[in-house]
Amino acid sequence: MQISNVQLNQPHSSLDIYHSASDVALPAVVIIPGGSYQQIKERDSERVAITFATHAFQAFVVRYPVLEYRDYQAAKMAVAQAFDYIVEHAAELDVNPDHLGVIGFSAGGQLAAAYSNQLATKAKFAALGYPVIKPTIDDRMGVKTEDVSQLVTGQTPATFIWGSVNDDLTPYLDHVNAYAMMLAQHGVPFELHEFGTGNHGIALANKYTGIVNRNRVDRHMSRWFPLFLEWFAEVIE
Repeated sequence: MQISNVQLNQPHSSLDIYHSASDVALPAVVIIPGGSYQQIKERDSERVAITFATHAFQAFVVRYPVLEYRDYQAAKMAVAQAFDYIVEHAAELDVNPDHLGVIGFSAGGQLAAAYSNQLATKAKFAALGYPVIKPTIDDRMGVKTEDVSQLVTGQTPATFIWGSVNDDLTPYLDHVNAYAMMLAQHGVPFELHEFGTGNHGIALANKYTGIVNRNRVDRHMSRWFPLFLEWFAEVIE
């Protein structure tokens, strides 16, 4: 695997590339970490990318503006530029653009949802982990966002969503349920897993992410990843 980083035109933004040499073009996932615009969480970024790489995905991580540079619109621009770069360089990156999608965690889930609903989106699928959907925690994050459930249309790509009933930062009814309802109303294929265990910000929920996440591990909620792979094989491939 060759790991590299390219700067995006959006200031204070870049794209981490986890390129696996391959004889065929592979599916690819663009990972948008959470972190409340304060940092790019390792639990949601390189560890998730490497895990996807071990399952024959090309993996990418968007590093969008955080801390004093944080800005929702700037972050959205960074995501769009990342997809443009990947599609433009798909051949050399061994990426199949027809199997290119986005996955976001928490605040990154809001950015992933926003990008997947853009008219010119290049995402063929979306995966949202305990996503922020409505602007209920803007004050906490220090940014002005939007209700991304209102962006859903009949052209929104197939979407996989998971969360925890114990999540009090992005409660189910205000966030996951609100988005799933709009997907259903517009006839968008989706799969939803709301786990009875776990919590917010738990990433892969296994030991690999737990060791950089205050030992937050949940065996049951960690099932979201193999469930996603099964969903991808059935719905996208």
